[in-house]
Amino acid sequence: MRSLPFFCRGEVIRGFGRGSKELGIPTANFPDSVVENLPSDINTGIYYGWACVGNGDVHKMVMSIGWNPYYKNTKKSMETHVIHSFNEDFYGEILSVVMVGYIRPERSYTSLEALIAAINNDIEEAKVKLELPEHLKLRDSNFFTRFSSDLPSTTASSSQTIMNGH
Repeated sequence: MRSLPFFCRGEVIRGFGRGSKELGIPTANFPDSVVENLPSDINTGIYYGWACVGNGDVHKMVMSIGWNPYYKNTKKSMETHVIHSFNEDFYGEILSVVMVGYIRPERSYTSLEALIAAINNDIEEAKVKLELPEHLKLRDSNFFTRFSSDLPSTTASSSQTIMNGH
């Protein structure tokens, strides 16, 4: 995928409400404007990289891009699991992510338990891969220090801000 690493930013919106409640793995969802503007070579599947909520710290993340076959979604989504424990929800905050690598294609599962196990495996794989020097350097990217107030002003809302910094 030529577009990796891919840098994007958008407002966290409410998703399907399954991440925390059903899976025990909370996710932050991007609005349609971000999903619809992904480069064509960013395939559906599971990615890993770095994420920052607002002006906070940068954390490891995994992201699902696609239709979530287990749930038979009809709408493509980008759901980011930030590998960090937050004290509260952050709907409405700006989420900045750098997708640095691809783990696997999206799949359907025969049970909720199998889906949860796969997600936990993805998280563990991301933790290991993000320790590689070529990925660690992206954690310190100036993309995370330039927050939305520093972006060029447009008539579009911050939830529609898309960028790729490479």
